[in-house]
Amino acid sequence: MPSHPTGAVPGRRSLLLGAAGAALALTLPAAPASAASPSPARPFGRFGSPARRLTERTLYVHQGGLGDHTTVQAAVTAAGGTGWTLVLAPGTYRETVSVTSTRTDMTWIGASGDPRDVVLVYANAAGTPRPEGGTHGTTGSATTTVQAAGFTAHAVTFANDFLRTDLPGNPGTQAVALKVQGDRSAFLHCRFLGHQDTLYAESMALSAFARQYFAHCYVEGDVDFVFGRATAVFEHCHFRTLLRPDLAAAPHGFVFAPSTARENPYGFLAVRCRVTSEAPDGFYKLARPWVPGSDLTARPSLVVRESVLGPGIDAVAPYANMRDAHPWQAQRFAEHHNSGPGARITVPENRPQLGAAEAASATRSTYLGDWNPVPTRPS
Repeated sequence: MPSHPTGAVPGRRSLLLGAAGAALALTLPAAPASAASPSPARPFGRFGSPARRLTERTLYVHQGGLGDHTTVQAAVTAAGGTGWTLVLAPGTYRETVSVTSTRTDMTWIGASGDPRDVVLVYANAAGTPRPEGGTHGTTGSATTTVQAAGFTAHAVTFANDFLRTDLPGNPGTQAVALKVQGDRSAFLHCRFLGHQDTLYAESMALSAFARQYFAHCYVEGDVDFVFGRATAVFEHCHFRTLLRPDLAAAPHGFVFAPSTARENPYGFLAVRCRVTSEAPDGFYKLARPWVPGSDLTARPSLVVRESVLGPGIDAVAPYANMRDAHPWQAQRFAEHHNSGPGARITVPENRPQLGAAEAASATRSTYLGDWNPVPTRPS
C-alpha cells in the first residue's frame, strides 16, 4: 500500500505484552466464566491436553513445554493435511506463522476464550531488511499468513508491533498483522493490532474471490488498516483509529482500502459495526479505494450499513482518493442507515446511500453464498 507521511510515533508495544491491551478491555464481549478455564495446572482449560485430546487431529501449543509444541509454527508444520485443530495456551508468541494452502480446514482456539490472553506478534515492516538481502515488502511483513481454505480462529490476537521509530525516515511502514487469502476463512472474537495495513483481507489470485467472515472482532490501526481484494463480511466488529502525533493535520488515516476485482460483485461489507477514534474529531476518513499496480482494472467495493460512526470520521468528506486517476466516486462505495456523528449526511454527494433494492442484497448471505459460518465460540 502507498505510504503516508511518517515521523516519530509513540508505540503501543506495551499493549501487546503481558496482560495485553488492558485499556481495550471493553471492546469485546467477556469470555463466559467456566470452572474449566485455563490454570497453570490446566493451561488448555476445557479443551483437553496431550493426555486427553479432543480428537486425534488436535495439537496443543504451550510455551513452557506442557503441550505438543512450544511455538505455533511448529504445530502448524506438524499438522499436515486437512482438519487439524490447534489449541493455544495463554501467552505471547513472538514469531511469524505461515499456514500453507495444503493445510485446509484448520482451526485455532485460544484456550481461555479471551483474545487478550493469546497473542501472535512480530515486528516486521515492508521496509525491514531481510537477512538474505532486500526488504520484506508489505506481503512479507505479515506476522501471520493464512493461505489455506476453511481456516477458523477463535479468541486469538494477531498483532504487528512495528513502530515507525524502528525505521526512521524509511517509507516502508506497512506492517501487516494478518494476511488471509483462503476461501471460507472465519475469525470469531479475535483482535487485530497494528498501525498501517493491519488486516490484509486478500485472495490467492485475481480470479479467486475468497470469502472471509469476521464476527465480534476488534481491529485497530491508522493508514488503510483493513485492505485487500477479498469478499469480506464484518459483523458486530469494532474498528479503532489511532492517534498520529507525528501529523499536525488531518487526515491521520483511513479505515478501509478495498481493492476488489472488477469482476467480483462483492467486496467489503460492514454490518452493525462501530468506529471509534483516539484522534481529534474528523481526522479520519472512512475509506479510500486501492487500485494496485497488479490490477489496474480493479473497482473497489465497500458497503457500511447499520453501523455507528464516531466523531473521528470526517462526516463532510468521509472518502478520499488514493490516486487521482482512480477517484472514489467511480468505485462501489455506499452506506445504509448508519448513525453517530461521523455518519451525518451534510453533503449528500459525498455520502452515497443504498436504495431499498440494493440494501436487500447487501447481506452476509448474499456475500458469502453457500457458505454459512456460525459466529459462536467453540464448545
